[in-house]
Amino acid sequence: MGRRYRIGQASEMLGLNSSVLRFWETEFPQLEPLRTRKGQRLYSDETLALLERIRVMLHEEGLTIEGARKRLESQEADAQVDAQAEAVGEARLDAPGEGATQGTDLKREMVEELLALKRLLGK
Repeated sequence: MGRRYRIGQASEMLGLNSSVLRFWETEFPQLEPLRTRKGQRLYSDETLALLERIRVMLHEEGLTIEGARKRLESQEADAQVDAQAEAVGEARLDAPGEGATQGTDLKREMVEELLALKRLLGK
């Protein structure tokens, strides 16, 4: 388990008020800090990295909250497609003999279609 930071530490590291972090939790479903039994928020390094990405999108790039939310969702979808394509590629490489080729062809077609859609969307 990595390091955990309280909301005051996280807000100081990011240069933001803790109220901003609490508000962003309501706006971005990806933000779910751990909670102690007393309800105190604990932010992981991964959550801090996500908060920094959100800060850059909102404060430096000038995106709206809705625009930042959509970009994060799009990036998550891209990551899932990439992971699925990689998994299918690995499964194809690991598949034994000819019996595995039936499902592999269908998977390859699906991956190719997903990648074509990704290119069309400009991602």
